[in-house]
Amino acid sequence: MKLSIALTFSMAMGASAFAPSMQPKQTSALNVETMTRFDRLKKNYKGPTIVTSTEGLDFSYEDFDKAVAETDYSFNRNDVVKGNIVQYDNGGAIVDIGAKASAFLPTQESSLFLEQGASIESTVDLDQEMEFQIISEEDENGQLLVSVRRIQYRQAWEKVVAQQAEDEVFEAEVVAVNRGGAICLVEGLRAFLPGSHLTGQLPTEDIIGQKLPLKFLEVNQDDNKLVVSNRRAVVEQQMSDLSRGDIIPGLVKALKPYGAFVEVGGMSGLLHISQISYDRIEDLEKVLQPGQQVKCMIIDHDKVNGRIALSTKTLEPEPGDMLRDSAKVFELAEETAKKYHERMEAERKAREEAAKDIVMGLGDSLDDLSSDDDSEDPLADVSDNLDSLLS
Repeated sequence: MKLSIALTFSMAMGASAFAPSMQPKQTSALNVETMTRFDRLKKNYKGPTIVTSTEGLDFSYEDFDKAVAETDYSFNRNDVVKGNIVQYDNGGAIVDIGAKASAFLPTQESSLFLEQGASIESTVDLDQEMEFQIISEEDENGQLLVSVRRIQYRQAWEKVVAQQAEDEVFEAEVVAVNRGGAICLVEGLRAFLPGSHLTGQLPTEDIIGQKLPLKFLEVNQDDNKLVVSNRRAVVEQQMSDLSRGDIIPGLVKALKPYGAFVEVGGMSGLLHISQISYDRIEDLEKVLQPGQQVKCMIIDHDKVNGRIALSTKTLEPEPGDMLRDSAKVFELAEETAKKYHERMEAERKAREEAAKDIVMGLGDSLDDLSSDDDSEDPLADVSDNLDSLLS
């Protein structure tokens, strides 16, 4: 009896040890006991509670969302937009133009007046608001390239065209020279100054940095061609102070069969062979030599084309003195010129008196005609003859 009870108890204990229903309950109880307070709070946390209010606003959040959705953020190449310099970056600057990504301003596009080796910091300032031209499409990051130089380039051509229309004298700095002339900066644009239009000096490196008076010769924006003249500007400035009859010093530059070219104040004047002396000149080289200093009288000038006609025979004390003693002629130039003007004035008055006498004589003749008998018809005989022919 005792043995059977022991076996039965032993079998019951063994069966309960392998019963599957008992194991999960023990594991679940262990899990509940191992969860910490932080784990329970984390499990139950639903996030922060956001309270929105439109009190005091004249629009709702729905209106704001709708306005954002309807705003067009598209930017096209060559558009001109306003923006602010946000920060300097490697080789340029970051610009906020209101796009979804900031734009980039390369250093070489930051100014039309960029000097060699200049940095972006020297051309634009942080937080500076200015206009930019978009010069690219968006890249893979949505970034655009912008330019200030191209806006300034267009504005510079507009100023140059306006200056040409006014035809005024202006100053520009020489920045380089080449075989044909010099390069000047005009409103930031490179203008060509031909060597033949440079007055009083040669196009060498010595003139780099000089500011010269200039006038436009050619302005062609389509061909990007800008040509200027220093000679034309100098001639116009000096011609405005010159008058016929003035005595001016000059330098003989060249001899030709028809006369001599004399440089006077940076201008080239013609001393025709017929205006050198009252006597006939057989050999011009015996009278004048290139490089010789002379004095001449202005007898005519064309201010538009910058041409001057000169004379030395009007300065001769006696006809032929230029052939015999030209130095004496130049020494007494002012005194002789004064006598010449007095003689010309006397001749002018004599011509006026002669013209007046002619007019007075014509007046007397008309008076004699008007003093005839007014009762007689001077066409009466003609009328009679016509009547006889018609009868």
